[in-house]
This record gives sequence, structure tokens and C-alpha cells, in this order.
Amino acid sequence: MDARLNFSGNPAAGKFLKHFISASKVVADSTLPAATQELVNIRASQINGCGFCTDMHTKEAVHAGETSVRLNLIAAWREAKVFTEAERAALELTEQGTRIADAAGGVTDEAWANAAKHYDEEQLAALVSLIALINAFNRVNVIVQQPAGDYQPGQFG
Repeated sequence: MDARLNFSGNPAAGKFLKHFISASKVVADSTLPAATQELVNIRASQINGCGFCTDMHTKEAVHAGETSVRLNLIAAWREAKVFTEAERAALELTEQGTRIADAAGGVTDEAWANAAKHYDEEQLAALVSLIALINAFNRVNVIVQQPAGDYQPGQFG
């Protein structure tokens, strides 16, 4: 299976991706915990059906020391005992922020307040930015049918 478009090899798309990557560096350098960042990336990618991003972020999480138990339970985080209350709040915000079209009200005040109990303003800004960014990456990869399975940790620097 080949992608419909070599997005990284296209000059216009390459410029676009350069800005996305710069934005992702801002989030990566924030005080939002790295483990939380990967959980958010994986959960949004699962919801959006982005095999490439699910593959990439799962492998990056394993490389960073994440356990298979936690990774296997991300989709069922509500029933799992392996996530902290802060991670659960981030996962709820991720789901609501990813499924905006599914709920006329968007992100609930309750989900926002719960996240705000666990994260300071800088971390909340990073969390919101990350949710928006991974959703954009997911959409690019789903639209071009970017194949999954070959990603190697650290592949993009």
C-alpha cells in the first residue's frame, strides 16, 4: 500500500509540515508530562482511525519506557486502573476535543474544570495545542492514506 501523495516530498506540503513540526516542538518542550503527551497522541489517533500516528506514537511511548499494559488500555481508559487522575482528565479532554462534531456543546465545562485541577495554564495551553495538532496530523495522514507499521522510534529526529 502506498500513500496517495508523498506529503513530505511535495514542496508545498513540506513547507506546511515544517510549521506543524515546529508547533509540535513547542508542545514537546513544555512542562506537560511526556507520558501524557503520548497518551493524548495515541487516543486521538485511535479515535480518528489514523494508523500511521497510532503506530508512531505507540512505538515512541514504548521507546520512552511506557508499559504494554497502559498502552493496551488507552482505548478503555475509563475502566482501567493504570492511569492517574491527571492522565484521565487529559484523556477526557482529548476525546471531547477530538469528537467536537459529535457533540453540539463541544468540550464540556466539567471536562475543562477537571483538566484545570491537574494542569497549570502553561500545561493546559500545551494540552489544547497538542490535541489540535494531533488531530490535524491525523487528518493529513488519513486523507493521503499514509501506510502504518514501518515507523521506527526517532525516525523524524
